[in-house]
Amino acid sequence: MSVRTAFTEAFGVEHPVVQGGMQWVGTAPLAGAVSEAGGLGLVTALTQPTPEALVAEIGRTRDLTDKPFGVNLTILPTIRPVPYDEYRQAIVESGVRIVETAGANPEPHLPYFHEHGVQVIHKCTSVRHAAKAQRVGVDAISIDGFECAGHPGEDDVPGLILIAAARREVSIPMIASGGFADGRGLVAALALGADGINMGTRFMCTVESPIHESVKQRIVEADERDTELIFRPLRNTSRVHSNGVSRETVEILAGGGSFDDVAALVNGQRGRSVYETGDVEAGVWSVGQVQGLIHDVPTVAELVARIMGEAHELITGRLVGSLEPVGA
Repeated sequence: MSVRTAFTEAFGVEHPVVQGGMQWVGTAPLAGAVSEAGGLGLVTALTQPTPEALVAEIGRTRDLTDKPFGVNLTILPTIRPVPYDEYRQAIVESGVRIVETAGANPEPHLPYFHEHGVQVIHKCTSVRHAAKAQRVGVDAISIDGFECAGHPGEDDVPGLILIAAARREVSIPMIASGGFADGRGLVAALALGADGINMGTRFMCTVESPIHESVKQRIVEADERDTELIFRPLRNTSRVHSNGVSRETVEILAGGGSFDDVAALVNGQRGRSVYETGDVEAGVWSVGQVQGLIHDVPTVAELVARIMGEAHELITGRLVGSLEPVGA
């Protein structure tokens, strides 16, 4: 069963399901599997240390699927400058025609991508940012609710409100992100005005996900309360798994500490080591509240088929069957 939406039509994918562009996770095996299953897989550009490495990873993805896939390009200030011109060129010259941008204003990147026929999806955490992204010319919006992993913004608006509010201001295709794991979420997102869903944490818990099995099992065991919001006093909130490191980070900053006081705790390489070694206490690592809805580690193909089957059953069965004529 397939659901046709403005997103699937515009981006040429079978199912309105997108894989989150997750640092250290969005590699060829996962992105290729998602696209091959009919969704839109995303290779995370900055997981690759150089533009040349990104070209190679795109090639490995193309070996796994001949269906559309994209590249996530996060545009945020970094301690070490990122050669964005070279990464953009690598994407275009590799023949990729879909890019997801996230973080800062995508406007400086749009002329080059559009000149080369690349469609741009921009990830936003607020209605005002979504409306601005549409004004500057992006091709689609991914709207992130407060439930999401990683950076939920500073407005604390959950998806149930944010999706519907964004749809009032946005007319281009829009994907809902944050809190999605199954067919129920897809149907709810469509009802709220989205044209599909983006899933990060749920795709982390699949066979093809490159993270350690111990991390996948920790997500399965966890519930929706097992996250922490770090960097809140710094106005750079990030949702991560609740462990000793993240709780210590919260405590230090709540007590008036500065970023320098927690820098060693939140070092990105420590977080990467969690995914590589399976030591879930080794550093901070992103995960969403949706982990409370994740109870297994299926293949990507099994997961996507399950989501679409659940959505079909809801749309054609339970929801339609529960309707009665007014006054009956």
